[in-house]
Amino acid sequence: MGNTITEKILAAHCDRDSVEPGEYIMARVDIALGNDVTAPVAIEEFEEAGFDQVFDSDRICLVPDHFTPCKDIQAAGLVKTMRDFARRHDISHYYEMGRVGIEHVLLPEQGVVGPGDLVIGADSHTCTYGALGCFSTGVGSTDLAACMAAGDVWLRVPESMKFDYAGSLPRYVGGKDLILYTIGQIGVDGALYRSMEFTGDAVEELPLDGRFTMCNMAIEAGAKNGIMRPDREVRDYCGGRLEREPHYFESDPDAEYTTSFRWDVSNLSPQVAAPPLPSKAGPVEDFAQVEVDQVVIGSCTNGRITDLRAAAEILEGRNIAGDVRLLIFPGTQAVYRQAMEEGLLETFVDAGAAVSTPTCGPCLGGHMGVLAEGETALATTNRNFRGRMGHPDSEVYLSNPAVAAASAVAGRIVHPATV
Repeated sequence: MGNTITEKILAAHCDRDSVEPGEYIMARVDIALGNDVTAPVAIEEFEEAGFDQVFDSDRICLVPDHFTPCKDIQAAGLVKTMRDFARRHDISHYYEMGRVGIEHVLLPEQGVVGPGDLVIGADSHTCTYGALGCFSTGVGSTDLAACMAAGDVWLRVPESMKFDYAGSLPRYVGGKDLILYTIGQIGVDGALYRSMEFTGDAVEELPLDGRFTMCNMAIEAGAKNGIMRPDREVRDYCGGRLEREPHYFESDPDAEYTTSFRWDVSNLSPQVAAPPLPSKAGPVEDFAQVEVDQVVIGSCTNGRITDLRAAAEILEGRNIAGDVRLLIFPGTQAVYRQAMEEGLLETFVDAGAAVSTPTCGPCLGGHMGVLAEGETALATTNRNFRGRMGHPDSEVYLSNPAVAAASAVAGRIVHPATV
C-alpha cells in the first residue's frame, strides 16, 4: 500500500520510512509561527518553564498582524512582548509595522515556508501553506512554547480524505467557491482531524492564490491540514524565493484514503455562506434579497493580488451603493505596492472604498471595521460565526472577491455578472 503526501512529509520529519494514520509521532519542525494574539502567551509559558534559548532563531516567526497597527494600549503591550523577545533571542523573522503583513500571506511570499516543510503555527489558519505541498497545521500557544525550545512537535498522524474537482471553472468561480461548496457538502466537522487533499483539473487550473484560499479554509471543515501536490506552478513560484531547499512529495497512486469525493464543477455558481457557519453555503442566486451594510475584501483567505484584481475588475468605473461601507485590506506590503502600481488602489478609492494597511483587524472583529448591532456584512474572510466581526447580533456572509465587489455596488448580494 502506498502513502499520501501528508504521510510522506511526516515520515521524513521523524526519520522514518513511513508512518501510519492514527499513530503518535515526535516530528522535527521547520518553522514555528506565532502572532500578536498567541505568541505572547507562548512567550510567557516559555519563560515560566525556565528556557533561556530557542531551538533555532532562524526558524521561529513572530508576526504582529491581528491588532496592528496597534489599536489600543493592550495591543501595543502584546506587540512589545513579541518585539522584546525577538531582540533577546535574535529572531530573524520578526516583522515590524510597515514591513509586516497578514501572516499566512506574508510567509509564503517571503520564502519562509515551502514544499516538503513541516510548519506549525499558533493560529488555526496555518493550514494555508499546504498549497505549496507542505504539512502545516495550527497548534495551541503551549505547543508553540515547547516547540520554540525543542524544535519538535507531538502529532497524531491524520487519516486522509481526497477531494477531486473535475471540469473547468466558470467565470467568477475560484478557490473560495470550491472550498465553500466542499464545506457545504461535508459540514464543519466533516474532516475532523483529517488531512484534506485537493486534486483534479479544476484545482490545477487555479492560480496559486486560489489554492492558498482552499487550504486556508480546510480548518473550517475541522481538518488537521489541507494539502495539494506541488506542480509546476508551485515550483515556478518557489524558484529563487525559498530560504531552504524544497522537497517535493506527492501521493502514491495506491495511497489509501478514508473517503474520496469527486465533483464536476463546470456549472458551479459562485458560492455564498450564510451565518453562522461556513457550511451554510449555496449558490449566490439564493441570497439575492440580502442587503448589506458593509463589505470586506481581504484577509489571509482573499487578500492576495489576484483577489484585488478580481474586485477591481468589478469596481472599475462604478461607485459603491450609498449606504454601503467597502473596506479593502491587501495581504502584505508587497501586495499593497503591486496593487498601487497596477492602479487598483485608485480604482478602489474612486469607487468609494476605504483601503487599509495590511491587518487581520476586521476579520476577527478586532478593529478597523467592527459591526454594530443589527448590521450585515459580506466578507471574503473565512469565518462567519455569531459575533465574529463585532456585535453578537450582527451577521456575516462569506463570498469570493468578485461577488463581494459586485454586492458593494448593488447594496445587496448579487452575482458579479449582474453589474
